[in-house]
Amino acid sequence: MAIEVTRLVREFLYNGMTFVDPGPAFSPDDVRDLYSAQYPELTTAKVDGPEQKGEVARYTFVRAAGAKG
Repeated sequence: MAIEVTRLVREFLYNGMTFVDPGPAFSPDDVRDLYSAQYPELTTAKVDGPEQKGEVARYTFVRAAGAKG
């Protein structure tokens, strides 16, 4: 019986959008920080996951709840 090694595909989700994984050298927090340049609200978001579905590891960026005003 041979053992087969498969690499999980990482998927990053935020507010209905899926972001491209910049590569395995980036931690999920690094990916959040990378995309926070385009989406400033990600600077305070937390990273949930991964939630594994088959060969996909899904991370979700969740905005921190805060009081306005």
